[in-house]
Amino acid sequence: MTMTVAQPNAIGAPGYTTELPCVRESVRRARALVSNVLAAWGMDDDMADCGKIIVTELLANAVEHTETPVSKVIIERRSNGTVRIGVSDRSHSVPHLKTAALHAESGRGLSLVAEMSSLWGYDTHQWGKVTWAVIDASARREQ
Repeated sequence: MTMTVAQPNAIGAPGYTTELPCVRESVRRARALVSNVLAAWGMDDDMADCGKIIVTELLANAVEHTETPVSKVIIERRSNGTVRIGVSDRSHSVPHLKTAALHAESGRGLSLVAEMSSLWGYDTHQWGKVTWAVIDASARREQ
């Protein structure tokens, strides 16, 4: 059994960061981390479900579209009640929404992230980027 060790943020918003191999098998660990962190913060099951879907899609995109050996999963709780989930990769290609063909087996990940979040985007860095999404507890209750 492999254990995921998450490091709490030393400064800034409360949160956790962990490094995972950028492989499909890491998605399960990323989902468990998001679920455990949101439960510890007292977030409801709907928000945890959204968070798990978002981290799944973001990490799957890093695995599928980049040659990154290790990705960071970042979970931050903001003072306004939102949670920001990010996944890093070493690619400088920016993510973009696309319309998948009706019977396509892929191509809907970012559309799903956009639907499940109140905001999504990416931050570029010299080493690559962090693609992120924000989920809002109050917005989830209204849907």
